[in-house]
Amino acid sequence: MKQKIAVVDYGMGNLRSVSKALEHVAPQAEILLTDAPDVIHAADKVVFPGQGAMRDCMAELDARGLRAAVQEAAASKPFLGICIGQQMLFAHSEEMDTPGLGILPGNVVRFPADRMVDAAGNRLKVPHMGWSEVWHARAHPLWKNIADGERFYFVHSYFVDTPDRQLVTGESDYPFRFTCSVGRDNLFATQFHPEKSHTAGLQLLANFVNWDGQA
Repeated sequence: MKQKIAVVDYGMGNLRSVSKALEHVAPQAEILLTDAPDVIHAADKVVFPGQGAMRDCMAELDARGLRAAVQEAAASKPFLGICIGQQMLFAHSEEMDTPGLGILPGNVVRFPADRMVDAAGNRLKVPHMGWSEVWHARAHPLWKNIADGERFYFVHSYFVDTPDRQLVTGESDYPFRFTCSVGRDNLFATQFHPEKSHTAGLQLLANFVNWDGQA
């Protein structure tokens, strides 16, 4: 029987690119781009992508009746959050003072203007956009065959700040060290876009396809 991987469609994000990347690394699986809670419930694995403003994403998730399905999936089956799909897992975002799903402890905060200066004194732009190295904060099955310090593609103005260091699986620098991926039990989530990150990103997605949800 084909593995079924649901990509949650709540009208926000780079959904087609995520689906196409999954189809590329998992031709043997059934990739389901869906806004139907029953399809998400029945899937073997769930991918939760997103782009845009946090408040808009949360509003669309609720308007389409998908909150409970996402919460259930995040608690029960291999689950991958991407970009805003990572941020929405946390309790709160500074972006328009927006409550998140509260699945993970911590907040989403904006890159602080007074710290956006590189070692040479040059001002750095926000959003952080482009390729940056990702350092493994701890071992995880989704890092299999991905070198520590490999480069991934980012587009974001906010990042997660969690008090639970055990959640942190990856970090990057802009210009200070910040959390860019998290993991707990069956859940893994990234601030960067694996679907836009060429070989390393495709490897991470392939690792997710092959992952049994055990950290």
